[in-house]
Amino acid sequence: MVDLAFSRPAGLPTPSQLISSSTCHDIDQLVGNTPVLWTPDIRGGSPRGFWAKLEGHNPGGIKDRPGLHLITRARERGELAPGAPVVESTSGTLGLGLALASRAYGHPVTLVTDPGMEPLMLNLLRAYGARVDVVHSPHPVGGWQQARRDRVAELLREHPGAYCPDQYNNPDNVDAYQGLALELAAQLGRIDVLVCSVGTGGHSAGVSRVLREFFPRLRLVGVDTIGSTIFGQPARTRVMRGLGSSIHPRNVDYDAFDEVHWVAPAESVWACRQLAAARYVSGGWSVGAVALVSSWLADTLPDDTRIATVFPDGPHRYAETVYSDDYCRPRDLLDRPPAREPDRIDNPRQREVTRWTRCTTVVDPTAEAPVREAA
Repeated sequence: MVDLAFSRPAGLPTPSQLISSSTCHDIDQLVGNTPVLWTPDIRGGSPRGFWAKLEGHNPGGIKDRPGLHLITRARERGELAPGAPVVESTSGTLGLGLALASRAYGHPVTLVTDPGMEPLMLNLLRAYGARVDVVHSPHPVGGWQQARRDRVAELLREHPGAYCPDQYNNPDNVDAYQGLALELAAQLGRIDVLVCSVGTGGHSAGVSRVLREFFPRLRLVGVDTIGSTIFGQPARTRVMRGLGSSIHPRNVDYDAFDEVHWVAPAESVWACRQLAAARYVSGGWSVGAVALVSSWLADTLPDDTRIATVFPDGPHRYAETVYSDDYCRPRDLLDRPPAREPDRIDNPRQREVTRWTRCTTVVDPTAEAPVREAA
């Protein structure tokens, strides 16, 4: 064994004196300051590309940010008492963020999910100390999402003093992404187009709102899944998780969007696997969807357009779905590359879409008139 006290070159500190800039004393300090990666057009044939914010570098993914912020703000307002339980509906990623927050602030957490949650995610949430409550029947109108929310309401009645962050409607979920936006502005200096997947509406609203303070002409492109009702399509059973909705979250800022794209599961699988093979960096359903749309935009917009997107997570959660041939083959999700161009509809109510489709008329389904029609 080498004695460092005698072999160390003169002037260098001892190992016990060395502290890295990434050293953290508390687990909440692990969240944020994620890297941005240049990503060439995954469809091939173009030297252009886009910048991807890799939120999978957070311990649990992008929703570590709102997980911590929602709990912090509730505690500051006195809505969440010290040690009181937290109850929320989740398809997975926010569950990881709330599990992290519960460890940081000392709150037991119950997460209500449905049978679509991957076994890996179920086991991981339980390992992190969360109680996982699985609903077994979808709501006749609102599907699994509404069934989960109904179960949350039951649990809140059973446990007075429990707190529900309500990620779908709580404006704190939007404010939680201020840090992400500031990081992007500092990292890229200029952003012309921001591409975001849309589920609760939190990160698309929160990031675009801050970035437009720096870049007033920023264009926001929303990416949804087929079978989602967010932008005015009929609600159907959905394969993809993490984006899309069977309800209308109030956090979706329809005014902010310039256009919307819907992507099908097979197209997202193709894009995820292309990313993995070409760049090593990939992720789940949302990542594949935004990568496909961002690549198309990079190939079709002027070549000096700076496009940024957000990759909400990494690939590990999806080893038994997106990256599993045994899962994808019986669902006809393999070897189905997307078309070179998206379909186009003039209004979301024109027809039901079943493949990658673009619309520049953004509709709030709860209102009668379009919110914005892009030039």
